[in-house]
Amino acid sequence: MTKTFFFYDLETSGLSPRDDRIMQFAGIRTDMNLNQVGESYNVLVKLNDDTLPSPEASMVTGITPQQTQSDGYTEAEFAKLLMDEVFTPDTITVGFNSIRFDDEFIRHLLWRNFYDPYEWSWKDGRSRWDLLDVTRMTRALRPEGIEWPFIDGKAVNKLELITKLNGIDHLKAHDALSDVEALIAVTRLIKDRQPQLYEYLLKMRDKNELKKLINLDDKQPFVYVSGRYDSEFNKATVAFPLTSGKNGNIVAYDLRYDPTPFLNMSAGDLKNKMYASWQERQEDGFMKIPVKELQYNKVPAVAPMGVLEQADGWKKVQLDVDTVQKHRAILMGAPHFAENIRSVFEQKTDFKKSPDPEAQLYDGFVQDRDRLRIETVRNASVRELADFNPEFTDERLPQLLLHYKARNYPQALSQDESVTWEAWRAKHINDRLPAFMQSLHKVAATELSESKQFVLRELQLWAEGIIPSDLSGQESES
Repeated sequence: MTKTFFFYDLETSGLSPRDDRIMQFAGIRTDMNLNQVGESYNVLVKLNDDTLPSPEASMVTGITPQQTQSDGYTEAEFAKLLMDEVFTPDTITVGFNSIRFDDEFIRHLLWRNFYDPYEWSWKDGRSRWDLLDVTRMTRALRPEGIEWPFIDGKAVNKLELITKLNGIDHLKAHDALSDVEALIAVTRLIKDRQPQLYEYLLKMRDKNELKKLINLDDKQPFVYVSGRYDSEFNKATVAFPLTSGKNGNIVAYDLRYDPTPFLNMSAGDLKNKMYASWQERQEDGFMKIPVKELQYNKVPAVAPMGVLEQADGWKKVQLDVDTVQKHRAILMGAPHFAENIRSVFEQKTDFKKSPDPEAQLYDGFVQDRDRLRIETVRNASVRELADFNPEFTDERLPQLLLHYKARNYPQALSQDESVTWEAWRAKHINDRLPAFMQSLHKVAATELSESKQFVLRELQLWAEGIIPSDLSGQESES
């Protein structure tokens, strides 16, 4: 099949892929020359009565829960739409900060609705690309021909500012379809003005290509652009593949910084520095450990050192050959430092496990013996779901099935299941109600346009409508 791009954007009820929900989805398919193929998508997804959306997020998007209920797909219907029509074979899914944000919401949506949460992004010729890091690298290394925005003298890469400076129509920022149209236009701008870099980064979305450039068998410096690096250097540096990280990834050292002060630190001292609190980082004399994990499957923006030999590349990243070679030589002569860093990254971090199966996506892979049962769930009718009692081996799946039925097919619930669901829903809302009310009051205290006042009233009505009866008195007094 011919490869195509599918550019997409989400508007969500908040920032947490585990706890918040997709409210709007928009997307446009193009050919590899960025010409639109077929009709665009612009759909709402029903917000269920167990979710209190972030008032701050609602002020930005202008989408109310009532709108989604009136005009939206159920989550099960939306998941089917994605798998049947959007994430088709040989699709390159593209967004702007999508790998760290939008894609995570997609994974959790598919998990909740009994689809494989990973295959959509890699199987049958599918892949992902993120234009945020492409934009960052273009700005850092090949900015010519494009106007770049600043806020208070600081370089920023906001989509709505790039479009404005470059005369691109972006009629409604933070509306999903408008953002998609703007993203395609910015992609076309980069492709037209810097075609060589564009084609190179498109190729480098393949992790096998990445491993040819960055590996531990032949450790060589490389150019690396990441949101974790300093804005004053346009998020760019020269990095060095220091040691192994988790899941076959590598840990990169930022060669902008002299490693000498860190060489004799113990693994424990290094860990304390790396996981220091925000307050600790603000103290005088604090030195951050200039390492980060490069994850092959997150499509990092990297390039060979040769790109710095052209177009004043060294000057643009504010580095020089001598500094890079000096710091690399220090690292090569201190294998114990690399070993200490490796031990820090390979240590298990103890996170409190959520009791909610919807938040347990990354607690383990579903085993083959459950895969057939999962497929049966998503293909079952309401009547079949009512009588379906699969003997899952994965302990997450029975409760996940109850939630799936309650949200998408409540008529399939037995009386006992309805009682269990309502008890879970009441606790879930009760846990989130104080933060919701605090945010609601904070927003209400600001100067709001008429349209935002309407959204605020709708949020208040939504909360009153979904709060269980034993909590309604508490809410009305808040």
